[in-house]
This record gives sequence, C-alpha cells and structure tokens, in this order.
Amino acid sequence: MLYSTPEQLRFPPIPGYTVRADFEGGALSSDFGALLLRGIDRQIGLTARLAAAVRDKRHPSYIDHALRDLFAQRIYQIALGYADGNDANSLRHDPLLKLSVERPPLDPDQALASAPTFSRLEHSVDRKDLYRLTQALVDHFIASYPEPPAAIVLDLDHSDDPTHGQQEFAFYNHYYKSYCYLPLFIFEGTSHALVAAYLRPGTRPTGAENAMILVRLLAYLRHHWPRTHILVRGDSHFATPEVIDVIAHRRLTDFVFGLAGNAVLLRQAAPVMQDARGLHQQRTALAQAHGARPPASSRVYEEFSYAAASWSQPWRVIVKAEVMAAGDNPRFVVTSLEAPT
Repeated sequence: MLYSTPEQLRFPPIPGYTVRADFEGGALSSDFGALLLRGIDRQIGLTARLAAAVRDKRHPSYIDHALRDLFAQRIYQIALGYADGNDANSLRHDPLLKLSVERPPLDPDQALASAPTFSRLEHSVDRKDLYRLTQALVDHFIASYPEPPAAIVLDLDHSDDPTHGQQEFAFYNHYYKSYCYLPLFIFEGTSHALVAAYLRPGTRPTGAENAMILVRLLAYLRHHWPRTHILVRGDSHFATPEVIDVIAHRRLTDFVFGLAGNAVLLRQAAPVMQDARGLHQQRTALAQAHGARPPASSRVYEEFSYAAASWSQPWRVIVKAEVMAAGDNPRFVVTSLEAPT
C-alpha cells in the first residue's frame, strides 16, 4: 500500500492574511499557479521593473489599480493560459488570482481590473514606453548575473504572432500564411534566458532594421560588460551586409549565421558533396551486406572562404554536405570565428 503524510504548503503572506494550501473546500479556484507565479515574481521583480518603465498618464484621483498590479494581473493571466484580455471580466473575481495581486480574496469590493481597463492601458502605451519596456527586459537579463560572464550567446529569431480583426500594423505574411505581427525575440543561447523582445509589424524585416536593433543592444550590453565575449547566432535572413558589418567592427563580438545556398556556394561545395555521396554509398552497401538498416543520412564537413557581392569582405563558410535517401541536402553557415588550431 502507498501511504502519504498530509503537509500544508505555506506561501508568502499578504497584509492581513496568511496563505497556505489544503483541500478542505471553501472558495475554490483552478488557477493555483497564480500563487507560484507571485512567488517567482517576488524573487525576480519582473512586473515591478516593467511597470516602472511605463509612464502612468492616468489622473491620480481616478486610479483604482496600481500600474504594477495591472502588469502582474495581465502577465499572470497570460501565463495561466488566458491570453484574451476579455478573460479579465471573469477572472477579476477569482480568489487565487486576487491573492496573487495581493488583494483580499473574498471581498467583492476588491475585484481586480476588468477588460476595459486593460484596453485603455494597452492603447495608452507609446513608442517611448515600448523602448523602455524592451530596455527593462535587457536590464532584467543583466541583473540575473552576479558578475559579468566570460561569454554569452545571443540567439536571434522572428516568430509570428497571429492577429485577429483590423489591428494596426498587422500584415499578411506569406511564409506563415496569416495576418500577424512578427516580433524579434533574443534569447541567451546557453541559459535560454530572454534577453529582449521587439514588437514589430508582420512584414519581413530588412537588414537595416535588424542592424539598428543590434547596434543598440550590443552597445548597451558592452557598456555593462566591457570584457564579455558576445556571439550572435541566427538564421540566414540575418546574414545581411548591414548586420554583418555591425558585428564585424566590434571587439569581442562574433557571429554565426545560416547562409542560403546559391549557384556559387553549390559549385564550391561540389567536391565535398561528391565525397558525401561516396560515403553514403559505402555505408549503405556495408549495412546491406550485414542485413542491417541502411543509414538515414551521411555527412561530411568542409570549409572555404566566400564573399557575397554585397559583403565588404570574404568570410569563413562551413558546409555540411549531407546525403539522404531523398537526395542531397547541403547546408551552409557563415561565421567570423576563426578555425580552431
């Protein structure tokens, strides 16, 4: 038989209340995770940092909900799976969500913010607020390190955020086949921590736009960490002359980007592709002779110097010459990193 010993879970109190978890009934909620989010938020101070980045334009006489409480409520709701702002109309009375924002859980006169309140807040945020919010995320990332790291990896990637209705700057993106925004997310590649997020229209970004963002981010990080080596990684649409030049002219900064294949690259990769085909044929024949399953693929790696017409100089290109059952699958990356000695 299995035995268990009941143990109460205790949480940080709010003024006038102690908070513990048990199963004796009473006022119930399915959103227990809100208290866990509150505990984490108390430790890292994320919602307070974000709220401080937005200028509160409301008249003090008409404020029922502090800006930090609005950020906490909205972020907790999204984390719990309630992405629609209209969900606030019912969740504003949820006892656990109220506890997480440090409101009395059973007082009907202490409800949280409603959907119209969030709508007014989101429409009041301007470009300067968005810039400060992004900077607050970077500050939060920097503060997570007790001392400057020896090296960090910045992983860049755009991701679609589908939109509904006539939302400003929502455009049809053929790659994702939907109307969307296409924000840029930057994560640290070893810790997977969020570094920054940039809200932008649903159109494909240009090299100049990506370069402008990187100029500011790299300068800000370098100001705080002057001796940290920074490696920037991204897909092939980041391998533009504007982005490469921004990184190449900075000390202790390197890049690794995917590189779309073209006729010149395929010609230079032809010998190593031939080697990969020969290797795949040998491995397949060996597997058949021993009654084993043939290999799914065979790979050979090689490198050479290459310069696109728009680049200011040649760079090191590594090719993965891969042969699969379906045929050749060559892949390229371009980097400023030197070959190991």
